[in-house]
Amino acid sequence: MIDPRMTQLAEVLIHYSTGLKPGEKILIEAIDAPHEMTCELVRVAKAAGGHPLVTLKSNQINRALLLSGSEQQMDLMAETEVHRMKQIQAYIGLRGSPNIAELSDVPAEGHQLYQDTVWKRVHQEIRVPKTKWVVLRWPNPAMAQQANRSTESFESFYFDVCTMDYARMGKAMMPLAERMEKADQVKIVGPGTELTFSIKGIAAIPCDGKLNIPDGEVFTAPVRDSVNGTLQYNARTLYQGVIHDDVRFEFKQGKIVKATSSNTKHLNQVLDSDEGGRFIGEFAIGFNPYITEPMLDILFDEKIAGSFHFTPGQAYEEADNGNHSTIHWDIVCLQDEARGGGEIWFDGELIRKDGLFVPDALQPLNPENLKRKS
Repeated sequence: MIDPRMTQLAEVLIHYSTGLKPGEKILIEAIDAPHEMTCELVRVAKAAGGHPLVTLKSNQINRALLLSGSEQQMDLMAETEVHRMKQIQAYIGLRGSPNIAELSDVPAEGHQLYQDTVWKRVHQEIRVPKTKWVVLRWPNPAMAQQANRSTESFESFYFDVCTMDYARMGKAMMPLAERMEKADQVKIVGPGTELTFSIKGIAAIPCDGKLNIPDGEVFTAPVRDSVNGTLQYNARTLYQGVIHDDVRFEFKQGKIVKATSSNTKHLNQVLDSDEGGRFIGEFAIGFNPYITEPMLDILFDEKIAGSFHFTPGQAYEEADNGNHSTIHWDIVCLQDEARGGGEIWFDGELIRKDGLFVPDALQPLNPENLKRKS
C-alpha cells in the first residue's frame, strides 16, 4: 500500500505547487527517489487531466557522466533535454541525496562544463522562466543524519513541513513583500556582520510553495553595485559536493573582494567561475516556523525561521538586478538569539530583531503566529 503521506504530498505538488491543468504536459524528474512516490505523482497528474513524462536519474551516474564529460557530450545532453523541456508546461524535480558528497571529487572543470551547457541551457533559460516548476528533496537516512534525527522522526518532520498550509502562509507574507518593494536602503548587523545595500526598484517575490517545497521566504536582489561591508555566515553550506563552514565575504561596490571559509580555495574557485560569480543575485528573508535548525540542505536551510540568505551569482528573472552567472549559491545566516542575534533594517526602520519581526503588520510571520491554528 502507498504511504498516505505520499498521496498527500503528490496532491500538493500537482494541484497547488504546479497547478496542473487538463491537457498540460508535466515532466517528473526523479533523482535517487523511490519509484512509489514517482508512480503516485504520475497517478495524481493523470487524474488531474495532465500528461506526465518521467526521467529517472542517479547522482552516482551523474558523477560518472561529469567525470567523463566532453564538450560534445554535454552539448548532446543539453540539446536532448532542451527539446524535451520545450514540450512541457510543468516540472517537478524530486531529488534524493543518499550521499551528499557524491560529486565532491568531480574536478571544477567538470562542474563548470555542466553548468555552462546543460544547466544553463535547460534550466536557467527554459525551465525556470517558462514552466510552472517546483523542486523538492526526498527524505532518506542520509538526510536524517544531516539533521541529527532518527530516520522515522525525520520522515515525520519532512511530511509535516512539506504538506503544511502554504496558502495560509502566503497571505501572511504579503505585507513583507509589499514593504520590501517600497524599501531602498537595507542594513544588516550581527556577529561579524555589518552590511549595507539598496533594493530600490527591484521586485520582491513571495514564495509560498509554488517553486520550492518546503517554502517560506520572500526574495529580492540588491542593486548590483550597492553592497558594501562584511557578512559572516553561520550555517554550513554545501556546493558541488564540498562542505564549507564559516563563510565570510567582504564587499566593495557590490563585488566580493575577499572570501574565506573552511575551504577557501574551493570557495574562490566557485566565485571565479565567471564575472557575475562575485556579485550578489539574491537577498531573501526566511520564516518557515517548522524549520529551525540547519541540516546542510539548502531547500530546507534557506527557509529557516529567523534566517536570511545572500546569494552569489545569477539573479532570478522575477527580481533581476542584471547579474548573470552560471552559479547561484544560497548561503544562510541565522539571526535568532541562540546564534548571537542580529537586526535587519529598511530605510531606518527596524524590521526584524533576533529573528523576530518587529512591525505589527509583519508579526503574523513570527513562528508562534504561523503555527497557531486558525
